[in-house]
Parts: sequence; C-alpha cells; structure tokens
Amino acid sequence: MRHAGVSGSGDEQKHEVTMSTERSLGEVRFLTVAEVATIMRVSKMTVYRMVHAGELPAIRVGRSFRVPEDEVHTYLRSSFVDTA
Repeated sequence: MRHAGVSGSGDEQKHEVTMSTERSLGEVRFLTVAEVATIMRVSKMTVYRMVHAGELPAIRVGRSFRVPEDEVHTYLRSSFVDTA
C-alpha cells in the first residue's frame, strides 16, 4: 500500500507504508477524511495536514484520500498522554 505526502516544494512524494496487521487489501476498511475527522473529533483540515505531514498513512483515490481504519486506531493509541 502506498501513502502520498507532499514536500515543502509542493512536489508529491510516495512513501511505502506497512499495514499494522498482515491482511489482504480486500479486508482493509478505508475511511474518508471526513470519517477520520469525525472519529478523531478534529476538522477535516487537521486530517489533511496529518496526511501531508506523513503522520497518518493514506492512499489517493482520484483526488481524494482514503485512510486505513487500523492506522487511525494505531495513531490514536500511540497519541495517549499520561497525566499526573
């Protein structure tokens, strides 16, 4: 699976991304940017920034991005902050 990121010059780069589990692509559930934003309770622009910064893996489908659902959950699990 591929992930699209954008460098500072605006040129599109492709980066290899591995899925968190070994599943066939037919079994992977892909979410739209709007669905990811709803799950994370952030704006769509925040999700786009995360995708372009390489923080959240995504694939391009036409002019849209799709994010593997597993990657959203992995990101959220790794983002928990332990407070005192």
